[in-house]
Amino acid sequence: MSDVAALLELLGHATIHDLGRSMSNGMAQSPNHPSFRHCLDRLHGDRVRDDGGSAAADLLTTGCHVGTHVDALAHVSHDGLLFGGVSAAEAQATGRFEVLGIHELPPFVGRGVLLDIAAMLGVEVCEPGYEITASDLEATVVRQATPVRAGDAVLIRSGWGKHFADDAAYRGVGTGVPGVGEAGAQWLAEHGIALAGADTVAFECIPPGAGHAPLPAHRVLLVEAGINIIEAMNLDDAAAAGAHEVVFVLAHLNIHGATGAPARPLAIA
Repeated sequence: MSDVAALLELLGHATIHDLGRSMSNGMAQSPNHPSFRHCLDRLHGDRVRDDGGSAAADLLTTGCHVGTHVDALAHVSHDGLLFGGVSAAEAQATGRFEVLGIHELPPFVGRGVLLDIAAMLGVEVCEPGYEITASDLEATVVRQATPVRAGDAVLIRSGWGKHFADDAAYRGVGTGVPGVGEAGAQWLAEHGIALAGADTVAFECIPPGAGHAPLPAHRVLLVEAGINIIEAMNLDDAAAAGAHEVVFVLAHLNIHGATGAPARPLAIA
């Protein structure tokens, strides 16, 4: 049996978990980005061919950081510099990022580790504004027996995804949002992971009343370590199925020079 045939046979017994959110008008999102808007631009009957056939067509506009999406390394700078010491001003001078844009991130197929922090804490959902620490990450690794290795995609479940249908609740307006803190981000970076993802709007811990201003985990991962971040993931179904170690697939819109792009990640278990 060829390698491809063997792989196809294995896939025939696997479960595919869709970790992406359905995109729709009014869906929860960060207020820092243009919203998603979809409409029918042409209706059946607007144009009818001689044979009676007709077609409908759509128009959509969207920010690149809306719905389930992945951040490019160009998304965040610190003291005017991007990852690798690249000048942010120079990189964006042409109106798009010729370097560190999302087009530089290739599709990913590899080992994924889903760290169910909420389950480790014995709760359905982490408390608003709860900071996920390095100790939490370590404890979850031990509990699940899923060591984090270099090159992995690590997905952090706080349970906050249950609020996705409520924009204000999902953004944590007035309450804050649970997520990885600076020390937790450093723990991930030290393990040499390839990608970091979460079920929240901004990946990291948002303290009550802080809004989306202080984002130290973004600085650590994007600027210092060169690790792309996936946000607004749907991790509940995979976690409920015990899919803690998976084949993780990430493909995103290949938008040249963009700071991020919508994505539809999959977990194969």
